[in-house]
Amino acid sequence: MATQVTADTRLANTRRRLSFLRIAIALQTLTIFFQAVSAGLLLTASYGETLHSVGARVMYGASMLYVLAAVLAWKPGGGPSRPVWHASGFLVLASVQVVLGIAHVPSVHVPLGVLMFGLSVLALARR
Repeated sequence: MATQVTADTRLANTRRRLSFLRIAIALQTLTIFFQAVSAGLLLTASYGETLHSVGARVMYGASMLYVLAAVLAWKPGGGPSRPVWHASGFLVLASVQVVLGIAHVPSVHVPLGVLMFGLSVLALARR
């Protein structure tokens, strides 16, 4: 009986961690999509630069949250380490994206943003 309760508790904790991981990936995907929308507004509206700047900070925070969720799904539960590597890669890409945006290099900044959105959607579809 105690073994069954322990196994059920572990299964519930694993599901909770994986759902947190899914939420973190979904948040990251949404923030990257918002960045694409605010980039369009950057070209057409006076408040576009402010939205894109704030969105960049939120997207970077979402990437850090994804790393945290991946570590929490991996370490305590003994899950696979692959999501941690994916999340860390996203954080590196987000860092490069921020640097390119500050340096005003749209020839690399825009394609990298498209790549990040595609990879984030792919990660979301896998979870």
